[in-house]
Amino acid sequence: MKIADEIQEKPPRPSRLEGLEVRALRVTDVEAVNALANMPGYRYGTLRLPHARLEETRKWVESPTPGSIALVATYEGQIVGNGGINRFQGRRSHAAGIGMGVHDGFVGRGVGSALLGEMVQVADDWLDIRRLELTVYTDNEAAIALYRKFGFEVEGHFKQFAFREGRYVDAYSMARLKDVTALTR
Repeated sequence: MKIADEIQEKPPRPSRLEGLEVRALRVTDVEAVNALANMPGYRYGTLRLPHARLEETRKWVESPTPGSIALVATYEGQIVGNGGINRFQGRRSHAAGIGMGVHDGFVGRGVGSALLGEMVQVADDWLDIRRLELTVYTDNEAAIALYRKFGFEVEGHFKQFAFREGRYVDAYSMARLKDVTALTR
């Protein structure tokens, strides 16, 4: 019985990263961000195709959408995640979309929380964004739990949202509304 108990034990969860930093994306980060985009686990949660070309990533980094904010998370000089905020225009200028991803080797170590926390803080305290929106695959339970932790709620279910690894997968539309009543107290 002792052997069965040992087999069923899960390995210890890696510790949170001390010294993790979140900063603005730099043009010099192109190669590292492109390497992230080509990781299987990172790509699995996005709409990215395999084999992202460095030239495409360079164009995205060098020509950002006006009003967007692009961030990276670094640990000991290595980029271990990235995320961004894209504010909508016109009558939707109170809202923004967000996206993020974490290095395959650093999942579950606080990178996503650090990135999302910074994006929420910037949206709330600097951009006066009332509504943050995102799309997440329904099978990405870790990401959904993270988004819920930051106040995001499922608002819709997209059936056969995207084609991934030979089959169609569903996605949720999630949003976080800024608590404006707390601001007036």
